Amino acid sequence: MNEFELKYGCNPNQKPAKIFMANGKDLPIEILGGRPGYINFLDTFNSWQLVKEIKEALGVPAATSFKHVSPTSASIATPLSAELKKACFVDDIEGLDDSPLACAYARARGTDRMSSFGDWIALSDICDVTTANLIKREVSDGIIAPGYTPEALEILRSKRKGSYNIVKIDKDYIPDPIEQKQVYGVTFEQGRNEFKIDRTLLSNIVTANKNLPESAVRDLIISLITLKYTQSNSVCYAVDGQAIGVGAGQQSRIHCTRLAGNKADIWHLRQHPKVLELPFLDTVGRPDRDNAIDVYISDDYEDVLADGKWQAVFSRRPDPLTKEEKRAYLDSISGVSIGSDAFFPFSDNIDRAKKSGVSYVAEPGGSIRDDVVIKACDDYGMVMAFTGMRLFHH
Repeated sequence: MNEFELKYGCNPNQKPAKIFMANGKDLPIEILGGRPGYINFLDTFNSWQLVKEIKEALGVPAATSFKHVSPTSASIATPLSAELKKACFVDDIEGLDDSPLACAYARARGTDRMSSFGDWIALSDICDVTTANLIKREVSDGIIAPGYTPEALEILRSKRKGSYNIVKIDKDYIPDPIEQKQVYGVTFEQGRNEFKIDRTLLSNIVTANKNLPESAVRDLIISLITLKYTQSNSVCYAVDGQAIGVGAGQQSRIHCTRLAGNKADIWHLRQHPKVLELPFLDTVGRPDRDNAIDVYISDDYEDVLADGKWQAVFSRRPDPLTKEEKRAYLDSISGVSIGSDAFFPFSDNIDRAKKSGVSYVAEPGGSIRDDVVIKACDDYGMVMAFTGMRLFHH
């Protein structure tokens, strides 16, 4: 198949639309279910590159949850604690601990569940039954993977009354080294971003503290590869083998850092004992629980705890999670990593990162205020590496 006709482009008025191989070769994919659209395919090919590169860099299965051409999260296959399973709504998934791929997707989907509603999924490895069962019950647009077991494919094909988008990609496909796109009738051409992200990128440590443990190396690599496929400007927080806060497409670097930091904070706070013990009614589904938790954690908690409101969600009125309790919980966290797709121009980014438990930083360097940013890291005892490589993606 050299081309595939699409229903429409980004919007219904943008017709005709298709994807095709300009060199006349076959597309590197098979469509095993559904009929993916224009934006689906943008997510498809960006998300596949992300998990493929993480798998190559770290040697373990990886998964990502994509929305509107940026990842909400990406994760490798690391086991989930009992608390994290509950926070991610996967504590009832049978066989989860025995499926590394399912653990990776459970983490990726569970990071920013509000943003992942209706996501596109990419898996680095063949989709198994446990992963398919996890996906089956979530609201999702589609999936790309290098393959599916027969049982997993049958489970996914039953999703959305048989219309769920399922794409299989040739894992050995190598694109042409030059890529093109058009904007307003003008053709842009550039070399593909084939820059390899690995531990050697973190060798230039510019802070007084030079103790970079292997866990931080892993998390910074995940952060930087995630940024490589996130709409710029972008910042990514990571810990425990997963991206926990992605700030995408902001014009200001500090706004990226704040946005990503707020998402990282929500990920942490979802594991607070008060949140894990929220007395949800059995009739409240996962999306509505996500909404309620998001409001409960926020400063607008009365929107879900006010009389006449809480009765629709909870069996009893929970005590609020106070501002002081949230701050105390977040202040107890450390060991988080942060990456930036371009240099931090001001130390306010480091100040904000510290509030989300950041101990390790990777950024290109090259700002006229590098010395100020380094000093801020030194004041907090952080480790910072200058990568020397910008990671813009548009």
